[in-house]
Amino acid sequence: MKQTWWKEAVVYQVYWRSFYDTDGDGYGDLEGVIAKLDYIKELGADVIWLNPCYGSPDVDNGYDISDYLSIMPKAGTMDSFDRLLKEVHTRGLKLIMDLVVNHTSDQHPWFIESRSSADNPKRDYYIWRKEANNWRSYFTPSAWEFDETTDEYYFHSFAVEQPDLNWANATVREEIYAMMRFWLNKGIDGFRMDVINLLAKQEGFPDAEHPENISYLGNNPGIHEYLQEMHEKVLQHYDIFTVGEIPFVTPEDGVLYVGEERRELHTLFHFEVCDYMAHWDMQRFKAIQKRWYDGMWGSGWNSQFLNNHDHTRLVTRFGNDRTYRVESAKCFAVLLHTLPGMPYIYQGEEIGMTGVRFPSIDDYNDIAMKNKYREEVRKGRDPQEAFEELLHLSRDNSRTPMQWNSSPKAGFTEGTPWLKVNPNYREINVESALADPGSVFYFYQKLISLRKAHKVMVYGDYVPLFEEHPQIYAYLRVLGGDRWLVLLNISEEAADCELPESVPAMGMEPLLFNYADRDPGDLSRLLPYEARVYRLIAVVENINGSS
Repeated sequence: MKQTWWKEAVVYQVYWRSFYDTDGDGYGDLEGVIAKLDYIKELGADVIWLNPCYGSPDVDNGYDISDYLSIMPKAGTMDSFDRLLKEVHTRGLKLIMDLVVNHTSDQHPWFIESRSSADNPKRDYYIWRKEANNWRSYFTPSAWEFDETTDEYYFHSFAVEQPDLNWANATVREEIYAMMRFWLNKGIDGFRMDVINLLAKQEGFPDAEHPENISYLGNNPGIHEYLQEMHEKVLQHYDIFTVGEIPFVTPEDGVLYVGEERRELHTLFHFEVCDYMAHWDMQRFKAIQKRWYDGMWGSGWNSQFLNNHDHTRLVTRFGNDRTYRVESAKCFAVLLHTLPGMPYIYQGEEIGMTGVRFPSIDDYNDIAMKNKYREEVRKGRDPQEAFEELLHLSRDNSRTPMQWNSSPKAGFTEGTPWLKVNPNYREINVESALADPGSVFYFYQKLISLRKAHKVMVYGDYVPLFEEHPQIYAYLRVLGGDRWLVLLNISEEAADCELPESVPAMGMEPLLFNYADRDPGDLSRLLPYEARVYRLIAVVENINGSS
């Protein structure tokens, strides 16, 4: 297997508007990211993924771009971006930017021209039709919006303010490639590519038999030709890292996007867990991991994440954010950093931040949640019932401001935060974590340092154990003669554990535990959310057909 710097990297995602505010306007900013770079460096991350900070009306928190070549005033200026990039590189870190090119804002000059008349030269920069089909968008009941100026509909995979670009237009593609070169020539280290598999559309836009299943939006004929062209004209000319956000894919599809000989992308996010598993499901998760390992290992590279700016914080969604918050946070940390693939840390995950429950829909900012709430109420649903149903997966669960300390507003801002701070900031914050040697932060730091020191955590084969066990997730990572055992009880009850005869209790070097004062030689019973990592000293036979 080819070894590369990016396969060995750990990525830290910065959702800048919720990270740290330096000018008192209630929004985090790029100066705030600069101010906290040493914190990210201390954690041990290698790459910072910066969410969109381009010029934008900010309808969808920056994913509606009106100017690809400027910085949103809320975030700062181009000078502050240039300084951020310099300071990142000074610390030996790398920076990747969010590339959002499936759609723009409806305030982008291209769209303003496109909608102005049916014969405008930029009309074909977007997708227009005289009749709408029955497709839904991510955010609205229809993917089409009627425009009275020309009596036609334009297509939008997301909000009505986010019209999709027409990637079948070669001029559009060249405009995008020029924009990418602009940022790459500044020295950024790559892109996280937003919904990149949605660029190609189905020919003719046929009605869907089941329009509620919006998978018709992605993986359509032509997508690989677009990405191969992007690679040929732009990506191959820079020493960078690319990761594609790719919904609706199987491992067989995934290899087509990130296969090492395909000349498209380096790695991907798939969403079989975060989009389709609302609560922890052990057997389903094990099956997903095995299927993606079997389908991708040795051919393409995967990513490991359980939360981000679009998905509820992992201790709330999959763990226990009340009785076992610290234990479950550490347990899932071991899972993410020892499974095959690149681990992503979403800001605040490393201190065990939780989701939130605000009392009213008016307290929420998430456009997807608010649109769905209005849609359900229009259908006659009881408003409180509709609200309750949306709470668990609201994107604002992960977007509340970073909790730096126990001072008012969690040390995030001196102004009014754009989104309310989680009330538990007095107990859960960075200052407290850094003062506690047993905190979630230092556990993440230890995991990252282990991954840097031992390539078995990166390149080792994955050998699952206890595949049918309802509580225990266990596996080996094997690289040459280096063999590690990972034992996780991902449940709220203690679990009996009897290792296979080929994994002896003796000859095991303990490397990392999330409970203190546990006998490393006694594996007979794992406590709730207990995580253990061992190096196997003895030769292990009959696990994967080798010794």
